[in-house]
Amino acid sequence: MTPTPDSDLQLLTQAALFDGLTETQLRTIQQHAALVKVPRRSFFFHQGEAATTFYLIREGQVRLSQVNPEGKQVIIHLFGPGDVLAVIVVLSNAPYPLSAEAITDCVAWAWSRETAVHLMEQCPRLAINGMEMVARRFQELQNRYRELSTERVEQRVARALIRLIQQRNGSQEQKPYPLLSLTRQDLAEMTGTTLYTVSRICSSWEQQGLLEAGREQLHVHNLEELSNIADDLRPSAANFPPKPE
Repeated sequence: MTPTPDSDLQLLTQAALFDGLTETQLRTIQQHAALVKVPRRSFFFHQGEAATTFYLIREGQVRLSQVNPEGKQVIIHLFGPGDVLAVIVVLSNAPYPLSAEAITDCVAWAWSRETAVHLMEQCPRLAINGMEMVARRFQELQNRYRELSTERVEQRVARALIRLIQQRNGSQEQKPYPLLSLTRQDLAEMTGTTLYTVSRICSSWEQQGLLEAGREQLHVHNLEELSNIADDLRPSAANFPPKPE
């Protein structure tokens, strides 16, 4: 279905960055945006580049990753429609700390740093929303660090899948659950474990009917049971040791 101006405005309304803004303000913000298309496996930006533009994803999914000093890639997040990329980094005039790769064909709105500053001067609520977004993401990173330090690998994988589904569904309990465009390697990097371990877990969960894992996609069928695993309410079906990996 081809997006309409009204559906585009609705997506802006649902984005956390634009929460609490009037329709007039949203239309002004939309008028200042450039529409960009990023093909699958291409990049919005690379780690270390000068941060000049922030984006709101309209269609598609984006992988945020970072390469550490040892050259190992770590996936930080997966984003989809309604999610914002790099708004605070752009305003801080710092380099992009991450790379943003399109894992499907993507369409996004883009605003330059100069435009973002102008819009926030005209609408301070934008700046407040941006600060709240940073606080939420910082809290999420703290939670992920705690999970890596204290939880079994099976719990971490379950929590990662639950987060991704909640991110796509928002506050709505929608079934069937959305198809997640990610590989087992992506899931391994997101949870601080190995591809072999994630493959074993997914194979076990497939046998139990909790999910289906394809080559580059994953479909959860039983979120309630994954929640039980994440909360450690039943023994590990994959028979992994209790110590964190």
